[in-house]
Amino acid sequence: MATSDLDQLIMMGFDKEKSELALKNSGGLADAIDWLDANSSKSIEELKAEKIAADEAKAAEAAEEAKSLLCNECGKKFRGTAQAEFHASKSGHTDFSESTEEIAPLTEEEKKAKLAELRERLSAKRAARAEQDKIDQKRNEQISRKKTKETEDMKEQLKVKEQIKEAEKKKREKQEDIEAKRRIQAKIAADKEERRLKAEREKALRAGMAAPVTATPPPAAAPTVSKPASEYKETRLRLQTSAGNIMKTFPVETTLFEVASAVADETGRDVESFTQNFPKKVFNQEFFGETLKELRLVPSASLIVK
Repeated sequence: MATSDLDQLIMMGFDKEKSELALKNSGGLADAIDWLDANSSKSIEELKAEKIAADEAKAAEAAEEAKSLLCNECGKKFRGTAQAEFHASKSGHTDFSESTEEIAPLTEEEKKAKLAELRERLSAKRAARAEQDKIDQKRNEQISRKKTKETEDMKEQLKVKEQIKEAEKKKREKQEDIEAKRRIQAKIAADKEERRLKAEREKALRAGMAAPVTATPPPAAAPTVSKPASEYKETRLRLQTSAGNIMKTFPVETTLFEVASAVADETGRDVESFTQNFPKKVFNQEFFGETLKELRLVPSASLIVK
C-alpha cells in the first residue's frame, strides 16, 4: 500500500497537525518540508492563527472585488466597461468608480420591457428623423424656387434691357437713314440745278448773249441730328385713358407719381399703373417714385393708363 505524503512527514518526525497545515499551504511533499523548516520555530496555535488571518484577508479581498462601475455624476451603475463608455459618450459624464455591488441580471419580464422601451425609442427617433427630413426637403425646395424666380427675374430684366437697346438702335438707324436720304436728295437737287444753269450758259453763248449770273445756291441745311435723351429737358407724353387721349409735356425730372396725380386731376380716377407697349413694360406703383428720365420715357412716350 502506497504511503501518503502525510504519513511520510510523520515518519520523518514532523508533528501531524503541522504536517497537515504544511500540505495545505504547499503543492507537494518537498514544498511541505520547506514550509515546515521555515515555520519550525512557530507553535501550532500561531500557525493556525496565521492561516485564519490569511483566509479572512482573502475573503475580504474577494468581497471587495469590483462587481460593477458607478457613474458618480448621475448614480447609474453598469455591468461592464463597454456600457460605461457608451453612457459617457452620450451624457458627457467622466467621473466613474468601481463598485462592489453586483447588478442582478434582468428577469425575462424586465428584458421584454427593456426591449419594448428600446424599440419605442428607436421608432420615435426614426419618426423625428423623417419629420426633420421633410422640413429640410421643404426648405430646400423653397430655396430652389427662390433661386429659380430670381433667375427668371434676371432673365426678364436682361430681356427688357436688350429690347430697349434694340429699340434705341432701330430708332438711331432710322434717323440715320432719314438724314442720309436728305443728303442724297439735297445732292440730287444741287446737281439738277447745276445742270440747268450749265444748259442756260451754253444756250446764251450760242446766242451771243451774256451768260446769266448764277445765284449762289443757299448752303444746304445741316442735317439734324437727334439729341441724346440726357440732353432733353422736357418729354411729351401721350396718355391713353378710358375717357380719351391726353397729350401733356412734363419736365424730365417729373416723377411718375406726379404724372399719375395730373392724370387723376383730369379724369377724376386714381391711376394704378402705366403700360408701355414697346418695349413692353408695366410701371406699377413701385415705379412711381422714379423720374421720367430714369424710366427712359424721354423725349416722348405713349402710355396706357389703368
